[in-house]
Amino acid sequence: MKMPLALVCLCLLSVTVAQAQSTDAPKDTGSSDVTVTLHADQPLGKVNPNIYGHFAEHLGRCIYEGIWVGEDSSIPNTRGIRNDVTAALREMNIPVLRWPGGCFADEYHWMDGIGPRDKRPALINTHWGGVVENNHFGTHEFLDLCEQIGAEPYVCGNVGSGSVQEMMNWVEYMTSDADSPMANLRRANGRDKPWKVPYFGVGNESWGCGGNMRPEYYADLYRRYSTFVKNYSGNRIFKIAGGANVADYNWTEVLMSRAGRLMHGLSLHHYTIPTGNWGRKGSATEFDEAIYHKTLSRTLFMDELVTKHSEIMDRHDPNKRVGMVIDEWGIWTDVEPGTNPGFLYQQNSIRDAIIAGLNFHIFHKHADRVSMANIAQTINVLQAMILTDKEKMLLTPTYHVFEMFSVHQGGTFLPLQIETPDYTVGDSSIPAVSASATRDADGEIHLSLVNTNPNQALRVTCSMNGAEAKNISGRVLTAPKFNSYNSFDAPETVKPTDFDGASLRGNQIEINLPSKAVVVLSLR
Repeated sequence: MKMPLALVCLCLLSVTVAQAQSTDAPKDTGSSDVTVTLHADQPLGKVNPNIYGHFAEHLGRCIYEGIWVGEDSSIPNTRGIRNDVTAALREMNIPVLRWPGGCFADEYHWMDGIGPRDKRPALINTHWGGVVENNHFGTHEFLDLCEQIGAEPYVCGNVGSGSVQEMMNWVEYMTSDADSPMANLRRANGRDKPWKVPYFGVGNESWGCGGNMRPEYYADLYRRYSTFVKNYSGNRIFKIAGGANVADYNWTEVLMSRAGRLMHGLSLHHYTIPTGNWGRKGSATEFDEAIYHKTLSRTLFMDELVTKHSEIMDRHDPNKRVGMVIDEWGIWTDVEPGTNPGFLYQQNSIRDAIIAGLNFHIFHKHADRVSMANIAQTINVLQAMILTDKEKMLLTPTYHVFEMFSVHQGGTFLPLQIETPDYTVGDSSIPAVSASATRDADGEIHLSLVNTNPNQALRVTCSMNGAEAKNISGRVLTAPKFNSYNSFDAPETVKPTDFDGASLRGNQIEINLPSKAVVVLSLR
């Protein structure tokens, strides 16, 4: 087993938790609350841009209304895909987008979603609200969306209710330029040139909604189905096997031992449930500090999950050829009052932005194994980037963290040590500050910090080994309260601003880190 990439030392200090939710800078006591040592002279692996991937399922108003409005809509659109959404997604620099599910994938039959839209058969979305969909958003529309926003497509195939032939034909339809039945059918439907589809998932959650399978059974099915996911016309597919539900380590053991040599990636799903109770998850906006703290503590469990699943993968794949693909993650709360419970529509607060920042730091730390992550979900569902209401659109705090952290994409991971006090509520403690650093291709260093404490600003001193900077700039995302969010009446309550709380002194950075905040610094 390799040593973890980040050298994390947590100093277990007690902190008095103030009741006021202040973003004021800490008093100058002559010493730091937090010390960071950044080892720019010990660069490690690259942070795969795909860690910043997204997931758009046929669920609630994610696709229909969120992305697809149709060519006849009064909402400005390009070939039926709304322009305001594509512009916002382009600004985030989305590297990869997963579709059509999720649970929906294993009931989706792709041939129902091609050809003239008025002739496509409708389907009942049995998983999400029992609504009838008209299939107007299908393969061509999804791949058009990917081209419009500059994202690579990650298509999830149907193992639960689909055939091997159906899956094989879909890959040929999308990626072959041969004079063949499937390629010619694509041409007849208006697309002459094949698409590049670099990522393909062989089923989804086969332990649950994808078929309630045993790992041994799914491993055999994966071996069979993946054999017929072919590479056509120079398209090279990264095949992703359906992985474990949270801490089911036996699933990873069985899949790696029985099918590891036939896969390029193995998925992992973990959602942050604020209360820990799937029946009553808790509100997205109405919560006290105890629930706020528990939510962050539960999201930090991702580090343990990735570590333990990685240890199993390392035994079977010491060269780390198989990537861990965390293709569903994020916070899952109760739906907003008065909305369809099957649509999973929830608001998005500064708490969710902090959750995103913490998870990114975990993924960076495990950059040698984590090759992709896809937050659930892009629009109007769960931890969404964007919320829409007819012609209106707003950006969530989570959107802003993705946009701020885009500077880390493809950067070289720089290990660091951090000594931080704890943020304590009752008898539970978590580190008050999390940090991560990368260096981009131009030599610029990007340092991101998260202050989980909603009550106390902290003074951070960061020493850089092997690097000096002459210029520093930054942005900060914080909010008046730990449950502040953007609404259609007040869409800019939580948004990034320029950060002037950092200064350079030789190879040291002095940072006044506001409470409940995410900060990204650039050093040149």
